[in-house]
Amino acid sequence: MREIDCNSLASVDYLNSQNPIKNADFCKFIQNETALRQFGLAPSEPEILFSENQSLKETPMKPHVLAVALSPRHEFSKSPAHQITLQQGLGVTGDAHAGTTVRHRSRVARDPSQPNLRQVHLMHAELFDELTARGFTVAPGDLGENITTRNIDLLALAAGTLLKIGPTATIQITGLRNPCSQIDAFQKGLMAATLDRDAAGNLLRKAGVMGIVLRSGTVTPGDAIAIEAPSGEQLPLVCV
Repeated sequence: MREIDCNSLASVDYLNSQNPIKNADFCKFIQNETALRQFGLAPSEPEILFSENQSLKETPMKPHVLAVALSPRHEFSKSPAHQITLQQGLGVTGDAHAGTTVRHRSRVARDPSQPNLRQVHLMHAELFDELTARGFTVAPGDLGENITTRNIDLLALAAGTLLKIGPTATIQITGLRNPCSQIDAFQKGLMAATLDRDAAGNLLRKAGVMGIVLRSGTVTPGDAIAIEAPSGEQLPLVCV
């Protein structure tokens, strides 16, 4: 069976020419409403996982992985992938931000010896729904996340929460992503759209959360996510 590389899917025309919905060797990818529109499909289609053995399974309504992405270069967006591999103490294999010490260039400039608390970037697909409703066009990986989730309130998790994903992978949530001006360079006005205020006037950052890898394993679209709260005092997430 010929395999189509997600990274080569450069245009909607190409996707349409490959007829991805009917082509069983289309890469594993969960379609959210934004992606469905991008691929020229009806938003009313159910979210589905395309498997290599031509079987389809509906995405569960429980916490799960919607999409995964990585980039070997320091770029704003990451490329969707069939799956990613998490390495204990390092991050995503082959991703520019993997490492025991800081890899984000702004952090390296301050102190390259700092521990890397941003090995994995997770973002909730519900943010994409919100941004789409406001007129933005954002798909998994566009904002630089490695793992796009569905049915988890990532921002409400306590610091130290464990996310057990798929057969073996475990991520410990370390803090919030602090959105920067690169977001506006991607789409004008997107920076403000990823910020908000709570009832008390405190700034809310909605551009996902960061974590470290406690246990290695592969992560694939459709994988279930189990949430384990930390013991003791539940501290809210702050920027890392």
